[in-house]
Amino acid sequence: MDVRAEQQLYDPYRTFSRADWAKLRDDTPMTLTADEVARMRSMHDRLDMKEVEEIYLPLSRLLSDYVAAAQRLFISQRRFLGIRDRKMPFIIGVAGSVAVGKSTTARVLQALLARWSPKPKVDLVTTDGFLYPNATLEREGLMQKKGFPESYDLRALLSFLSDVKAGRRSVQAPVYSHLTYDIIPNKTIEIDQPDILIVEGLNVLQTSRLPSDGKAIPFVSDFFDFSVYIDADEKVLQDWYVERFLTLRDTAFNDPRSYFNRYAKLSDAEATAKALSIWNTTNLVNLRENVLPTRPRATLILKKGGEHIVETVSLRRL
Repeated sequence: MDVRAEQQLYDPYRTFSRADWAKLRDDTPMTLTADEVARMRSMHDRLDMKEVEEIYLPLSRLLSDYVAAAQRLFISQRRFLGIRDRKMPFIIGVAGSVAVGKSTTARVLQALLARWSPKPKVDLVTTDGFLYPNATLEREGLMQKKGFPESYDLRALLSFLSDVKAGRRSVQAPVYSHLTYDIIPNKTIEIDQPDILIVEGLNVLQTSRLPSDGKAIPFVSDFFDFSVYIDADEKVLQDWYVERFLTLRDTAFNDPRSYFNRYAKLSDAEATAKALSIWNTTNLVNLRENVLPTRPRATLILKKGGEHIVETVSLRRL
């Protein structure tokens, strides 16, 4: 008789301690230098060579197996269907809360994967570029819900992913400025038939209610071959957000072009209060209602502790 707790019986993940996960690196070579790792680190992230060696090199090794398997399946399916001259990229989604370190993880994975032999083309896009412009959000009364699912041009994002997944050439993605806190007009980045595409964003694992008539409704995650959710406790995320806000107050907010320039002269107490207000009214609500509920949909979960380092890794087995 199995006497395990009910949640253990049906847990779809196998969870590894940091030490056990690190052993899975095997002989995967380190292809990044300390300087390169430092340049990939986002504000307040504690990314160093040890973190890359113990967390990201094993993940890189795992992804190499996933990519190889997906390519074999695609070739077999293409042969079965009699389709020629098509290229389908492997797409990786990276999700998680504001301030959790999604951008750092996406950049590290891009750098590591691009150095596999025979040097695959690895592109990276963030879903920030698919936010509606501020003028649209203001008109629709959504500025206080920026980052919520309804603040994104979902149709444009799905069209972009569909074109990339179909192997089309020169697919364009809009560009977002964190300085002006808005879409940059008439500026795009080109995604031209990558071998691997990394898509990073708050709500990339988000779903919606299925239609009662049974019609097909695509989700962003339908285009993913693998997904990573970066996790941390609420209080930890709040502390990181406040810490980042205070640093930006002393740096980027001082630029007259910054959307948040009005906060540059706040005292520590005032800036902390403002950061907590934004966190509690927007980011925490979005986390609880939209972001965190998508965690169980990820292929792999990286759980961080208060020191910005990954403490456990959970890999989906079901």
